[in-house]
Amino acid sequence: MYGKISDVMQRRGSTRIAIFSDVSTALNSLRIILSLATSTRNGLKTMNILLRLAQAAGLSLALTVAAFADEPLKIATSAGPVGQLASFAAKLAKEKGQDVKIVELSDWVALNEVVNSGDVDANLFQHGTYLALQNKQRGFNLVQIDKVGVIAPVGLFSKKVKKLEEIKSGDSVAIPNEPLNGARGLILLERAGLIKLTPGKGFSISKLDIIENPKNLKIVELDPAQTYRSLDDVTLALVNITYLIPAGGDPKSALIIDRTVDDGLVLRFAARQDKKDDPRLRAFIQVFNSPQVKQFIEEKIPAFIPAGFNS
Repeated sequence: MYGKISDVMQRRGSTRIAIFSDVSTALNSLRIILSLATSTRNGLKTMNILLRLAQAAGLSLALTVAAFADEPLKIATSAGPVGQLASFAAKLAKEKGQDVKIVELSDWVALNEVVNSGDVDANLFQHGTYLALQNKQRGFNLVQIDKVGVIAPVGLFSKKVKKLEEIKSGDSVAIPNEPLNGARGLILLERAGLIKLTPGKGFSISKLDIIENPKNLKIVELDPAQTYRSLDDVTLALVNITYLIPAGGDPKSALIIDRTVDDGLVLRFAARQDKKDDPRLRAFIQVFNSPQVKQFIEEKIPAFIPAGFNS
């Protein structure tokens, strides 16, 4: 009659005691019983029922809170170096008594979808520009949590040439179709002396801002995860280190690499608005923001750059 008013009903004599699954259900049910108490002749008996209901609801609430506290924090991340980093932080958290489950996915869109759906509590894989684009395109309302994170450099790689000077007229270059990393690719091409861009636009640059292209390079925009795989087909590709290492690539083989330190490039934790103050998430980020994690980045994944750490 009242939806989820009672998940469990126990009969004791002529009295039923309800145990509720959530606070709002309990409160709504208490209001119903209160109205009955004021409209029936046996108000005292009804109020006794109300008291028992309140006690049962309180017990249920206490059990729910305890169960929530024991529930592992779930963090989605990209496979490869960032996943290794998250797993190392989870191991440190475990030593401090916190259970953190790391879920690795290769699909960047899915990494946000599982957070938005509530299947996981937060993710770690993206910078702010990509997050803003996903929020706009897919109707998410995810936010970055804290300043701590890591920068994944990008580089220009090739399987067909060993030097930038070997690039020929009409060669094709793959860059990510995602705004910030696409801009990083174009800026790196300019730094390599292959193109010229409209000055002063920073990371808002696009291929429409190419003002000089003396080699008539063909700019091909691909999903960020596909640029490394495209090296069999294109002469040059802008590849994010996040994808390069899991695919077996060597960061040292880059013809030119961009290790720019910029706030807009920092991969940070992201969560739904209603999860951003989750004490479990905050506790894990505190563990992540530690000298041990920073040292792990510097020693185990040196191609990456730690950012926003307290020390």
